[in-house]
Amino acid sequence: MGVEHLVDEPNVGGRDRIARAALAVGFAVVAVQALRTGRRARSLVAGVLAVGFALSVVTCFCTVNRVLGVDTTDEG
Repeated sequence: MGVEHLVDEPNVGGRDRIARAALAVGFAVVAVQALRTGRRARSLVAGVLAVGFALSVVTCFCTVNRVLGVDTTDEG
């Protein structure tokens, strides 16, 4: 069973996917730094955001895009 069976039609692609990957890395860095300085709440929020953006990159699907009717799969 591949990833394509776990989500609806893909709606994330192109530059949107690259931007989400960069955001995932950025939030992961913030999460680790916050955890190292004892800011657990900030670390948790940043970690959840990092995982969310990373999942949308891997699955090419975003629920928010679906709700808003946005489809960036045809972007360059």
